[in-house]
Amino acid sequence: LELERAGVTLRDKPGEAEAVFDTLTDARERSVAASTAAGQVREVTLRVRLRFRVATPAGKLLLPASDLLLTRDMSYNESAALAKQQEELLLFRAMEDDIVTQVLRRLASIRMHA
Repeated sequence: LELERAGVTLRDKPGEAEAVFDTLTDARERSVAASTAAGQVREVTLRVRLRFRVATPAGKLLLPASDLLLTRDMSYNESAALAKQQEELLLFRAMEDDIVTQVLRRLASIRMHA
C-alpha cells in the first residue's frame, strides 16, 4: 500500500517489472536489555531488520544486498504487561513504517541513476 501511494506499480510476474525487489531477511527481534537482581525485566530492546536487493528481471543488480536495522529501547514493568505489549506493537509498526520510507528513498535513487 505504501509503495503504491509512492507511485510504484507492483507486478505479479518478475518479467513484467522494471526491477525485482528480493527480500532476503525480514525480522522482528526482542531481547532483554536490563533486568533487576531478582531477574525481573526492566528494559527490552526491539529491532526490525530488513535485508534486500534489487535487480532487473534479467538478474543485473541495481542495488546489491542492503541491510536496514532499526533499534528501540523500551522500559518494561510486569504489572503493566498488557499495556507494554500494546506499546511494543506500536513501536514495531512505527519502526516498520520507517523502514518502508528508507526503502522508498533507495528505490528512488535507483531510478535516478539507472
